[in-house]
Amino acid sequence: MWPDGRILDLFGIELPIIQAPMAGAGLADLAVAVAEAGGLGSLPCALLSPDQLRDQTQLFRQRTAKPINMNFFCHRTPDMDPGREAAWRRRLEPYYREFGLDPEAPIPASSRAPFDDAFCDLVEELRPEVVSFHFGLPGRRLLDRVVATGAKIVSSATTVAEARWLESEGCDAVIAQGAEAGGHRGMFLTEDIATQVGTFSLVPQVADAVKVPVIAAGGIGDGRGIAAAFMLGAAAAQIGTAYLFCPESMIAAPHRRALLAADARETALTNVFTGRPARGFVNRIVREVGPMAPLAPAFPLAGGALAPLRAATEPAGSGEFMSLWAGQSASFGRAVSAGQLTRELARDAGALLPR
Repeated sequence: MWPDGRILDLFGIELPIIQAPMAGAGLADLAVAVAEAGGLGSLPCALLSPDQLRDQTQLFRQRTAKPINMNFFCHRTPDMDPGREAAWRRRLEPYYREFGLDPEAPIPASSRAPFDDAFCDLVEELRPEVVSFHFGLPGRRLLDRVVATGAKIVSSATTVAEARWLESEGCDAVIAQGAEAGGHRGMFLTEDIATQVGTFSLVPQVADAVKVPVIAAGGIGDGRGIAAAFMLGAAAAQIGTAYLFCPESMIAAPHRRALLAADARETALTNVFTGRPARGFVNRIVREVGPMAPLAPAFPLAGGALAPLRAATEPAGSGEFMSLWAGQSASFGRAVSAGQLTRELARDAGALLPR
C-alpha cells in the first residue's frame, strides 16, 4: 500500500505515522494510543525528571508491546548573561505590575534539560526502540552509547545542509521539518528563521540529498498531506498539532480553546516563550513583545520570567501569556481519539496513493 516501506521496517510499525513528541502536551496515554493503532508513539522527555521518564516508560510497556520513541532536546546550556536577563525583566515589568506581581522577585528556572549522562543512563536501562533528538545531536560520546543500545537514531533537519550532517553523523532516518510545523524549530546549523523552508519544498530536496529514509513534518494534518509527502519522497509523516485535539493530550484549557478556534487564529514563529523560534498562536505577549524579541535570553532561559505571568492569568482562563504551540494546519484538527485519528489518517492517505 505504501510506496516506501523503509520506515515501517526500520521502526517495526504498521503505519507510516509518527506522533510528534510534543513536550508538555502528551505522555504515555497518547503514545500508547498511537502505538496500538499502528503508528510510532513518542514520549517527550525534555520536561521529565529521570523518575518521571522511568514511570512513563513503564506505563507504556505495561499497556503495549509496540515500539516507543523517546525524544530529547540536545541544546547546549547557555551561560547566564545578567545584562540580558535584566533587560528582559525590564521589558516584562509593565505586565508584572498590571497583575500585581513583584518584578524584582526571583524568577523560576527553566526545566528543559538537554540530553546528558543521566538521560543516557536511562536509555541504556529502558532500551527504547527509537531515540530521537531535537536541535541536532548530542556529543559523540553520548551518541555512541545510545547507538550501542540498538536504538534507531532520528533527528530533525530544517535545511538540506542539516539533513546531510545528520546522515553523516549516523542517523537512521531524518525528519524534514518544514517552517509550517508547530512548536520549536529543530534548526541547529543556522539561526536565521527568515530562510527556513516550507515542508513541501524541503522534503523532496532532503530526499534527493540523503540515502536514509525521510520523515515529513510540518503543516500535515490530514490524509492529503501524508499522500503528498510520499509523492515527494518521504517514507512517513510526523503529525503533531492534529494530536493536540485528542482527549489523550494534556494541553491546558486555554490552549485547547485556541485550537478549537483555529480558523480565526493565526500562528507565528516566536522566541518570546523560550528564547528559540517556535510556532504558536499569536496571543497578547507574542503580539506586543515579539514575535521575535531581540531582548529574549538564550534558550531556554527566556521562559523563566514569563512563568509568573502565566501563573497569574491562566487560572482565570486566559491564554495570553502562555505558549499556544500549533502548526499552520491547525484548522484541520478534530477532537477524536488518538487511535482513531491515526487509523483515519492512514486510511485517507492510502486511498489517495497510486496502487
